[in-house]
Amino acid sequence: MTKSEVALWYELRDLREMGLKFRRRAPIRPYIVDFVCLAHKLAVEVDGDSHESESRKRHDANRDEYLRSKGYRVVRVDSPDVTANAWQVAQGIASMIEHECNNPTRPLGGHPPLRGEGKDGA
Repeated sequence: MTKSEVALWYELRDLREMGLKFRRRAPIRPYIVDFVCLAHKLAVEVDGDSHESESRKRHDANRDEYLRSKGYRVVRVDSPDVTANAWQVAQGIASMIEHECNNPTRPLGGHPPLRGEGKDGA
């Protein structure tokens, strides 16, 4: 892990107090993401200078598209921002999740009601 990834990891771990659990270096085949919150299907990538080349930008775009096709939201944060204030970056991620959970227009997860689970027990 890079220095900025280590700094963000310590802050993301502290979000457990809010009920958010992150994993680091988590496989989502065929990729390994820097961090993932499985409960909210959120992948977090820390981008350093190596992500500035055109070939790397294409690679990242393909990777993000694949992750989105699997139902993940992808958040990319710049390494210098994490280095400057990892706590603030982690709080921003937590706020994004909280906003999603409190957004009444977001699609509901889960399965459609099974027989006996729907309205009026039908």
